Amino acid sequence: MDLLLQIWGAGFYLLNKFLFALAEKKTEQTRKKLKISGWLALITGVPAWIYILAIEGNWIATAVEAGGIPAMLLGLYNTYHNQQKHNKALDRTVLVITYFAVILGVGYSVYVHGGITMLSQLLEMGMVVGFLLGSYFMARSDSKGWLFFMLMNASTLFLMLIQDKPILMIQQILSLGLVVYGYMMVRKSHKVIYQLDKETNTMVEVE
Repeated sequence: MDLLLQIWGAGFYLLNKFLFALAEKKTEQTRKKLKISGWLALITGVPAWIYILAIEGNWIATAVEAGGIPAMLLGLYNTYHNQQKHNKALDRTVLVITYFAVILGVGYSVYVHGGITMLSQLLEMGMVVGFLLGSYFMARSDSKGWLFFMLMNASTLFLMLIQDKPILMIQQILSLGLVVYGYMMVRKSHKVIYQLDKETNTMVEVE
């Protein structure tokens, strides 16, 4: 059962990163389709991750994974509408649920463990920051989301290492590579070239 859940969670989360990274170098319409598929893959993998994290007692990460579902749905919604139809009420609802999940997860973990006393809790916090802010920025097509996903993958990698989850550990290594690739593609596509304007003696954008 544990092996099956690892394959389920790892497979869909890796597919999400692959589709997101691939989308960055495609045309607008193709990018939209790939990102929609990426969000759906991420949502599909959530149940397996929630179960795996819960049975290991990773209460911070468990609460935030569950609380992050609305942020994923927001990302799917915004992508479908080409970032042109922002729903303020939905944005606020997602933020409230997200903060509630963080408070609930941290509070319960502190209660169970008598404080922040374990390395796994610190790694979970790295996952929390990376996952929530990564999903938040990616939902708005902001490249900073890739940087927070790097933090999430690195934290999860070490957590899976100390909790003996080899398939999920390998998945995190591959995901981290895809995240780095995706970020590089975004930076490349938004690269701006400057040259010196001799008349004003300032650097001006030329491309």
